[in-house]
Amino acid sequence: MASSLLSLSRNALLGTLIGVVAVLAMSLFTVDETQTAIRFQLGEIVQDNYPPGLHWKWPLINNVRKFDRRLQTLDTEPERFLTAEKKNVIVDSFAMWRIEDVRLFYTTVGGDAAQANVRLDQIVKDSLRSEFSKRTIQEVVSGDRDQIMETLSRLLREQATQLGIAAVDVRIKRIDLPADVSSSVFSRMKAERLRVAKDFRSRGGEAAERIRADADRQSTVVLAEAYRDAERQRGEGDAQAADTYAQTYGKDQDFYSFYRSLTAYRQSFANKDDILVLQPDSQFLRYFNKAQ
Repeated sequence: MASSLLSLSRNALLGTLIGVVAVLAMSLFTVDETQTAIRFQLGEIVQDNYPPGLHWKWPLINNVRKFDRRLQTLDTEPERFLTAEKKNVIVDSFAMWRIEDVRLFYTTVGGDAAQANVRLDQIVKDSLRSEFSKRTIQEVVSGDRDQIMETLSRLLREQATQLGIAAVDVRIKRIDLPADVSSSVFSRMKAERLRVAKDFRSRGGEAAERIRADADRQSTVVLAEAYRDAERQRGEGDAQAADTYAQTYGKDQDFYSFYRSLTAYRQSFANKDDILVLQPDSQFLRYFNKAQ
């Protein structure tokens, strides 16, 4: 009888311990580092934005819902937008966001990330439509992309806050043009580049002509100065030679006459085929006659 009572007592104690463990297990919950949580009491939010760690709740009265607080990516589908020129462009973009206020996130989109993506996608597309309608294709493709992304990020941050979401960044992956628009844009760009190239060529040709004219002028000046100096030096040399000849002639007229005759003979008979027909008593041959 005593052993039966002891066994019943042990079973009751064990059952009590198991019940206590079960109650404790139902009363405790953990929040991971990548999560945040909301605690409900009979469907009403009583606490939110739980930090990571171990937390307490009332069993059967409280229930807990956890949410991923890591960065989420909204990859939008490419869509056509009209520019200020009423031309279509195909824009592909994406956005990065995360839960900032889990209570507001739950009350606005039901805590559903897919629903949040739908709302954010609509905000991004409305903002893109507004920004692209203010700009031409050239501004969109070449110059204003950074400004557009900055404006998109600001608008998305302002409106996403109302959903309990922090919009981290918005980026445009690519901007494509339809085939007909691409060909017209290419033709216009080609014409513009040809115009710029023609302008550069004309300016280069003008500069080349200017340089060539300046070089010709300098060449003419240099040649004229060189000719002037050469003529002056030649004149000075001729004057000096004439003066030397005059002085020499004045010292010994016969020798000077003989030297000039020898020079004339050398120049006249420089080639064996040269023939000179003169009278034997010609003045040109006087020194030959004297030699005889």
